[in-house]
Amino acid sequence: MRHRRRTALFAVGALTAGLLLITPHPASAANLIKNPGFETAGTGDMPFCWSKSGWGDNDFSYETVADAHSGSKAMKVTLTRRVEGDRKALITESADCAPVVTPGKQYDLGLWYKTTTPDANLTLFRHDTTAGWQYWTDLKTLDLAGDWTEATVRTPEVPAGTDRISWGVSVYGTGSATTDDYTMDQVPDVTPPPDCTGTAEECANGRWDVLPVQNPVRSMHSVVLHNGKVLLIAGSGNSEEMFEAGTFTSAVYDPANGSYKIVPTPKDMFCAGHVQLQDGRVLVMSGNKGYPSADGTIGYQGYKDSYIFDPETETYTKTNDMNDGHWYPSATILGNGDVISFGGLKEDSTGSVTAEVFSQAEQKWLELWKVNQTWSYWGLYPSMILMQDGRLFYSGSHVFGNNIPGTGSAIYDYGANSVTQVPGLQNKDERDQSASVLLPPAQDQKVLTLGGGNIDSNPDANRLTDIIDLKQPNPSYVAGPPIPQGTVDLGNGPVAQTGGQGKMYVSAVLLPDGKVLETGGALHNRANPVYETSIFDPATETFDEVAADPEARGYHSSAFLLPDGRVMTTGDNPGNGSWNHNVSIYTPPYLLKGARPTITSVIDTEWNYGDTQRITVDRPIAKAELIRPAAVTHSSDPNQRFVDLPLSVDGNNIDLNVTSNPNLAPPGWYMLFAVDANGVPSVAKWVHLQGPTALKSTDASAHVHSFADDLSGMVTGPGKKRAAQKVSPTVAGCDRHYGSANVCVPTAFPKEVKKTTAARCAWLKANDYGRLKVNGKDDPLRLDRNGDGTACGKKDLTRR
Repeated sequence: MRHRRRTALFAVGALTAGLLLITPHPASAANLIKNPGFETAGTGDMPFCWSKSGWGDNDFSYETVADAHSGSKAMKVTLTRRVEGDRKALITESADCAPVVTPGKQYDLGLWYKTTTPDANLTLFRHDTTAGWQYWTDLKTLDLAGDWTEATVRTPEVPAGTDRISWGVSVYGTGSATTDDYTMDQVPDVTPPPDCTGTAEECANGRWDVLPVQNPVRSMHSVVLHNGKVLLIAGSGNSEEMFEAGTFTSAVYDPANGSYKIVPTPKDMFCAGHVQLQDGRVLVMSGNKGYPSADGTIGYQGYKDSYIFDPETETYTKTNDMNDGHWYPSATILGNGDVISFGGLKEDSTGSVTAEVFSQAEQKWLELWKVNQTWSYWGLYPSMILMQDGRLFYSGSHVFGNNIPGTGSAIYDYGANSVTQVPGLQNKDERDQSASVLLPPAQDQKVLTLGGGNIDSNPDANRLTDIIDLKQPNPSYVAGPPIPQGTVDLGNGPVAQTGGQGKMYVSAVLLPDGKVLETGGALHNRANPVYETSIFDPATETFDEVAADPEARGYHSSAFLLPDGRVMTTGDNPGNGSWNHNVSIYTPPYLLKGARPTITSVIDTEWNYGDTQRITVDRPIAKAELIRPAAVTHSSDPNQRFVDLPLSVDGNNIDLNVTSNPNLAPPGWYMLFAVDANGVPSVAKWVHLQGPTALKSTDASAHVHSFADDLSGMVTGPGKKRAAQKVSPTVAGCDRHYGSANVCVPTAFPKEVKKTTAARCAWLKANDYGRLKVNGKDDPLRLDRNGDGTACGKKDLTRR
């Protein structure tokens, strides 16, 4: 987590300035590289169609040498001193030299090389017809090679809006890389059209099945384990009666046979935080120390305890305590395997301003003085997403109350201990229970935020989406397409949504075809379920509405990807305190397109950063990726990510090029999917990714390109040390003067409900609240007009 200065990319030779791109011609099947062997001289000291490029503080040289693989010339790039950055010989970014590409297509790249450094990488840039030239991705780390060695790799699908690419070998460590005989060919379209194996409707929109066996626990936390099972945590399940009885539950669900195993649970992990550690165990932090008082003067309280769940023994063991209580904390794993956590409520119901770090090396929560502190209050379940340089992006998604002061989203630099506001998030104070996800692939560094509302004011939830590109020098959210509308149950059965009605309690799930499923939600605070599911395509930034989950999925629901490519949804906990134990399974359209590819072997399941790992498949595939398994609750899973694995293809043998940057793929267990050209995925294989012991943080990020630099937003450093942030006991949007602790009578009713006893009582009746005891003598919502201690009785409705 050491702070590193980031330096803007610059060109050494003439690269991008003033280049006018002409209308591109279709790509041919021949080698698309001009002057692939450096044989044709240029006008300067570089060969025709090749330019010097690089960035950072280093000493370097470029030479055209006679030690060639073929012909009489090769290119040698050498670094003799390096503090940061790289140097590379790059195809000139011009209409005359940069190869034309077609969006949606893939290209096979090849070259011959020699290296004296392990720090050499094949890197790509792309020309966007609107934004111009920009860094695209790193594809392959070159192994040390004293003799001429061939390297081949297949690009991901070319993004929409891209007409040309440039590429070359980057040297980012002391030593040299000599290269020759570059090739580039478009991958032919050989995949036959898919055969639909369901009904026409299912093949277009997928299919939902409600399982015959109900979930036995009121699970609001779902963690996919590296053995393919699912840990479902309830704790007291939002039941004060279970809490008082000390009855806390978890279950392990096995998708292979549909069975549930109840697991002894030592503490009330209701509304805890959780994340998979590097070895696949699950760190569970804080939880519920106490429910609010009957009169509403004391809110929820978080305890300091922390536990680790072992998937092998299916048991919990206690860690050392955290420094603070954290009811509703964040949990983000970092590139070094540490876990950082912010926010939540303390033992006294105030907001925690204490950042916490669980050390991978020491296997404990670090003492307060060892952790950098800004004394900032980030709220409840703040969505903190790890960026490729180790900083954290707070997306603006959270759970209760208004957003943080400022713009609603920010970048936190742990090393500098600074917070920089990021602009552009729409309606920042109406993003409660929105969902945020790092879009596929993680290398693109784009985040999507969807939907949300406001627990305090309880307006209709919105349809807003926002997208931010964190590779940009000064990133800002831009408005995305609105979430499609479905139907909403306003108390008398589902009706079509109208106007700007959207949803909060959104779930967003990364799919192995590179798209995002969004599902579930409700229009108001724990009421009025919305039935709508759609698939977002990051390439086109469009939604495709698909079949909707037939079950209500609002507050305390979860959705997550299973290793077989299906999506499982659980839970729904309306304000009346009831619970939906039905489980739904979504079969996406890609599983109804005929036979699936199969990964027939994985040579090694223990992977290191920068590796080339070989798999075999039974038929051609278009891409492969790692997807980090879910650890989701309350619309929040900041660790969910899809990491592209560029391919080197030799028949059915596929070499996968693993990122050298642990910040792109933090250490741990991942689902490995192989996907064909029709988007049909294999069943996942589990692989374990971690760095070699010699890997240093400076090496891991050596080829991170400039992005999110020169931020123009307000920057704040550590504030004055303080104990806590004052938080209202009604932060959950519930008036505790009525009913029990697990019943949520809204402090603010939907705007269409008149501020009269009759209208409010009618709304409560329509939402199945039943008889409500009045706690104490106060009646702030005027529901007990006759003062008999019971809300919404007959006499209450007749009194003026």
